[in-house]
Amino acid sequence: MEKMARVTTALGGSNITGRTMFCHLDAPANAISVCRDAAQVVVAGRNIFKIYSVEEERFVEKMNLRVGRKPSLNFSCADVVWHQMDENLLATAATNGAVVTWNLSKPSRNKQEQLFTEHKRTVNKVSFHPTEVYMLLSGSQDGYMKCFDLRKKESVSTFSGESPRSKIGVWVFMYKKYASCFENGNVQLWDIRRPDRYERMFTAHNGPVFCCDWHPDDSSIARGWLATGGRDKMVKVWDMTTNRAKEIYCVQTIASVARVKWRPERKYHIASCSMMVDHNIYVWDIRRPFIPFAMFEEHKDVTTGIVWRHLHEPHYLLSGSKDSTLYQHKFKDASRPIDRANPEGLCYGLFGDLAFAAKESLISSDSNRKQYSGDRRYPIFFFKKPDPTEQFANVASALSVFETELESSCMDWFVKTARQYILAGRPLAELCDHNAKVAKKLNRSQVAQTWTMLGIIYSGPGVLPSANLNHSIGKSTTLPHMNSFSLKELSSTMGSESRLERGKGESRPENLHLDPANSLINNNDENDETEGSDIPADYLFGDVEGDEDDLFMVDHENPPAEEQEYILPQEGFPLRHEIVDNPSAPDHLQDKADSPHVSGNEAETVCLTPVESFSLISISQPLFDTRLHPDFFSPVVKDMLHFYAEQGDVQMAVSVLIVLGDRIRKEIDEQTQEHWYTSYIDLLQRFKLWNVSNEVIKLSTCSAINCLNQASTTLHINCSNCKRPMSNKGWICDRCHQCASMCAVCHHVVKGLFVWCQGCSHGGHLQHLMKWLQTSSHCPAGCGHLCEYT
Repeated sequence: MEKMARVTTALGGSNITGRTMFCHLDAPANAISVCRDAAQVVVAGRNIFKIYSVEEERFVEKMNLRVGRKPSLNFSCADVVWHQMDENLLATAATNGAVVTWNLSKPSRNKQEQLFTEHKRTVNKVSFHPTEVYMLLSGSQDGYMKCFDLRKKESVSTFSGESPRSKIGVWVFMYKKYASCFENGNVQLWDIRRPDRYERMFTAHNGPVFCCDWHPDDSSIARGWLATGGRDKMVKVWDMTTNRAKEIYCVQTIASVARVKWRPERKYHIASCSMMVDHNIYVWDIRRPFIPFAMFEEHKDVTTGIVWRHLHEPHYLLSGSKDSTLYQHKFKDASRPIDRANPEGLCYGLFGDLAFAAKESLISSDSNRKQYSGDRRYPIFFFKKPDPTEQFANVASALSVFETELESSCMDWFVKTARQYILAGRPLAELCDHNAKVAKKLNRSQVAQTWTMLGIIYSGPGVLPSANLNHSIGKSTTLPHMNSFSLKELSSTMGSESRLERGKGESRPENLHLDPANSLINNNDENDETEGSDIPADYLFGDVEGDEDDLFMVDHENPPAEEQEYILPQEGFPLRHEIVDNPSAPDHLQDKADSPHVSGNEAETVCLTPVESFSLISISQPLFDTRLHPDFFSPVVKDMLHFYAEQGDVQMAVSVLIVLGDRIRKEIDEQTQEHWYTSYIDLLQRFKLWNVSNEVIKLSTCSAINCLNQASTTLHINCSNCKRPMSNKGWICDRCHQCASMCAVCHHVVKGLFVWCQGCSHGGHLQHLMKWLQTSSHCPAGCGHLCEYT
C-alpha cells in the first residue's frame, strides 16, 4: 500500500478570521467534518447531506449531495469524515450498514464513488488513515470493524469486537495502531497488521463508551494520550505509552458524553458535548476538572457533532445540533463559568462537624471569629500555600469549622430503638403502647407522645391501657360517666326558687320545686343510703348537655293525663332509639317509699344520683359514639410522617407505616414509601442490624422492597464428608450420599438453624456448638481443626 507523508496545509492558523455565526439547516445534523484548508464543512444527517462554505460573515451552501427523486438509505448518514489529504474525498456511515465514499470532483450530480455493504447493521463510525491515502476504517453495531482499501471493492481485513455495538475512534499511533470502544465499557487497542486479536484491552468506563480521541500532539508529553467519554458522565484521559493503560485525568460532567475533541495547540484542553439533557459545549482544562474552562451556550437542542475548524487553529469551533443549526463559535465569545462560580464551600465531617469556606473579605469583618489551628480529629488537615506558577487565578478563602460534641452525634438511640421496637404480631394498641414506652425510656418524649396519640386515634374504645388515658375512670371498672353533673357544683347557683323546665319552647302545667333542705342535696352523711344503693338510673334526656334549662324532674305518682307523648326534637346527631318521656317507676322504687329512712318528698321524687358520684344524671354507657372516625385524622398523620422524614428520622416514618398498615398506607404514594424504606434499610445495614433490616423488608408492602431479601442469597457449600460442592437439590450429597447437615455434637440431622466452620466444613446446631466451644477449641467432629465461633 502506498504511503504518503502527512500534508501540512499552507493555510496557517493565524490567517483564519471570522466571528460567531450560524445558519439554519433543512434537517437535524448527526455529524459534521471540515476539509483540510478549513474553508468548507460538510453536514450529514438522516435527511441532510450538504457542503457549506465558511466565509467571513456567514455560511454559504455550496453543494447538495442528496440528489434524486427518492434518495436511498445510503444518504441517511450516521457519521461523515473528510479526508485530510484529498480535499475531494468524503466517506459516510449509513444507517443501513453501508459505507459510502464520495468524490466531489466527479462531473455528474451524483458524487457517489464506492459502496461497501459488508456490515449487516448500522455503521457508527468511519475514519480515514491519516497517512495511508487509500485506507478507511469502519465500525458497526454488528460487532465487526473493517479496513477497506479504496482501490478494491471489498475489505482487506476484518476485526471482531466483543460487543454487538462497536464505536471506533481512530487516530493512528505509531502509524499502525487504532483504538475502539464498546458498550460494555471496554476499550481495545488494535494493530492494523493483526486483525485476529486485539493488542490490549482495559475497562475505561462503568457503562457504554460512546467516543474516543487520540491527542493530536505526538511530539510532547501528550504523545499516546487517549481521551474517552461514556454514559457514566465522565471524560477520562489514558496514558497508553505504559505497559498498562493508566488513567491520568478524569473530568466529571453532568450528562452522558457523546463527543470529545482535543483542542489544537492547547495540550490540556478538550471539548465535549452531551448525548442528552445538556445542550451546551464545554471546553475543559483537564488539570482543573471540576469546572469548565469555557462554555458555548448557543444551541437549543442536543449537540450532535463538534470539530475544530483547523488543525492549528484553537480559536474557532464548528458544531451541529438537533435544533437544525450549524454554528461557528469564536472562543473569545465563550462564557467563562469560573467568573460566575460561587467561591463558598460547605462540607460535613466524619464526626458531624461543619466546615465552611468563603472569601476572606466576607469573614474578616467578624470580630468574634477565632483562628482555626487544627484539631486532633483532623490530623491531615492543612492549608494550601499559594503557587506562583499556578495557571489559574488563586482565590484566598477563610475557613470556619463548627464543631459538635461527640455525645450529640451518638447513634445509640437509633440502634436501641430498632432492636426494641415491635412492629407486628400484637394488637395495634399494644404495639403503640410498647413503642411509646421504648421511646420514653430513651428520652425521646416527642416520639413517645406520637405513639400514644396514634394508639388513641386508631384503637377502639376501652382498648387502650389505662395509663394512656388522660381522664380518670374512678372506682368503677366500667367506662367513665358521660353527661353527668354534680349537684354540689350546681347548689351554689340553685336557690330555693330554682326550677327545672321541660325544654325550650315548651310549657309545663305545674313546676316541680327543689327544696334546698331536701335530702337529695344534703351532706354525705344523709345520702349514704342513696350513694350505696344499686338503683339503676333512668335515661331521661338522651344525649343533650346537662344545662340548667334543659333538666326537669318527673313525677311518677301523678303523671299528666292530657299530655301527649313527648318526642325529642331533631338534634345534630342521629338518634340511637326512641326515648320515652314517662317510664314507669321500677318496683323497688315503689318499695323505697315505705322505708323509714326515706322522707315523703324523697318517695315522690325519682332519685337520679349515680352509683359512684353525686351527679344529677348518670349514664353507664354512651348513647352515641363521640369518637371521630380514624380516617378523619389521616391527613394529620400523613403530615406527621412527612415531618419526621424531612427531619431525617426515617425510622419513625417507616415504623409507623408498618404498624398502621392499610390505615395510612393509602395516603402516601408508592414512590415516597419506597424512598423511606430504602433509606431506613440502608441505615440498619450500616449499623449491621441485619435481622431488623430483614424484618422491615419482610413487613414492607412495596414490591421493590420485598424482593431485596430475595436477591444475592445463593449459598455455595461443600459436603462435610467428601469435601465436594453440593448440588442445589436438598441436603443429600450426590456423590457420597450422606447428609451434609448432620450435627457434629449430637449426630442428628439439623432441621433448623445450621452453623458450620469455614475451615473444616463441620457444623451443627447453633446452641450445641456454642456450648461445645465454651469448653474446647477443637472441632467436635474430631478432625483436629481449631474452630472458633465469632
